[in-house]
Amino acid sequence: MAPLHKEAILHQQIKDQIIKQIKSGEYPVQSQLPTEAEFCDTYRVSRTTIRAALQQLSQEGYVYRRQGRGTFVAEPKIKTSLSQTITSFNEQLTSQGKHPQIKVLSLQLVPADEQIATILKTEANAPVYKLVRLRFGDNKPLQYETAFLPWSLAPGLTETQCQQSLYSALRTDFQVHIARTEEQLQLATMEGDVCEHMQCEEHTPCIYLETSAFLKNGTIVEYSQTYFHGERASFQIERVYE
Repeated sequence: MAPLHKEAILHQQIKDQIIKQIKSGEYPVQSQLPTEAEFCDTYRVSRTTIRAALQQLSQEGYVYRRQGRGTFVAEPKIKTSLSQTITSFNEQLTSQGKHPQIKVLSLQLVPADEQIATILKTEANAPVYKLVRLRFGDNKPLQYETAFLPWSLAPGLTETQCQQSLYSALRTDFQVHIARTEEQLQLATMEGDVCEHMQCEEHTPCIYLETSAFLKNGTIVEYSQTYFHGERASFQIERVYE
């Protein structure tokens, strides 16, 4: 390959070229990229330039790096919109050409502990549903969710109803219409059962989301804790200014 133009930003040119090779399939998903030394020989540039290009590719989600193993092509991340409450998980994935699936790991009726009772504004030991679900995109685990709902709002809720959109089931089967949600997003790591179901190592970085859903009158309907696989998910937030 001919040397790149010195007046150009070399690492930007290299990054763009690698992106083209990823999109064309020359570097397939999960394949290992050439080493830094091999890239240096190919592009006839310094290792510092190659590292800058690879760092930008990593930050933009095209590749991921494993210490002692090298750099690999990342799976395209599934976008999750935090700006729309009417679009379900299934609809968001289907619109991106992905096959969605929801697996109910457990649905239990449990007494609310002090923390959950406070959040759901109910009495301690009041019956609440504890729903644990795993969401997949193209048969790969994407989200691990634990949700709590007051039993009184949806008596008789079944696992079958929870295998699709929970909010849709609440609206259709129990006339519970969620009007708004409040969400808190932060970086975290996955541990224990979450790692087992998400098929990742202990302490793997992830995106952690807490959601509270409310009726129009302010009554809280649901509180959930969701872990998103850090290498498979990204978030999109739309702001409208009038």
